[in-house]
Amino acid sequence: MLDSHCHLDDARFTDLPAVEARRQAAGVRVLVPAVHPDGWATLRSLAGRHGWMFALGTHPERLDGLADPLPHDLLGAVAIGECGLHRPSAVPMARQIEVLCGHLAIARDARLPVILHCVRAHDELPRVLRHFGCPIRGVLHSYGGGPELVPVYEALGLHLSFGGAITWRGARKPLEALRRVSADRLLLESDGPDQRPWFEHDTWGPQSEPAMVPALLHAAAASRRTGRDELERQLEQNARALGW
Repeated sequence: MLDSHCHLDDARFTDLPAVEARRQAAGVRVLVPAVHPDGWATLRSLAGRHGWMFALGTHPERLDGLADPLPHDLLGAVAIGECGLHRPSAVPMARQIEVLCGHLAIARDARLPVILHCVRAHDELPRVLRHFGCPIRGVLHSYGGGPELVPVYEALGLHLSFGGAITWRGARKPLEALRRVSADRLLLESDGPDQRPWFEHDTWGPQSEPAMVPALLHAAAASRRTGRDELERQLEQNARALGW
């Protein structure tokens, strides 16, 4: 089982050995995306120590003051990102788009998938991706667009990944979008330490983590009215399609 997006290198994981022990006991593999060049070397080192897959890139909210936010030494990386568009932001949208296109070009040239971030910019992102050229190989993580945009992003070539929001009380739009995603385009993620799932009988700590992904699998299978084992097999096929 794959957690397709978790920031295990985040300093908020103050007891990483315990988080890692729970991840391994749950049988969850993990992909850790970078968010800033200052953390790339540390991420590469931690990934080698713990057996994580990792991606290199710069989050759109972390672009301030960076002359070169693009990764060039891709040794060991299985993807490019996290990168994308975010509103509201102190970083002008034109700068965000410029840097996103730089990441997309590196992903294309390196034949690696891209991990995309989009918050309140779903009016811009499809246009940018079409202008860059289709198909785009990669995943739109923590999907927050409406169900009506699911076929738009699938037509662009993307997988869509869902996190803890599909378990939240009162969740409607995330579940509608989840049900609309084609089976061969779906992924799940913890987005740890953020986007913590909701549990009826809760003994977990305050942060989302990879060991919670089996609960997301259960919630996704129930929402899509499919068998848990069947969905798990499909998700593994989807991860392999991206080289993960």
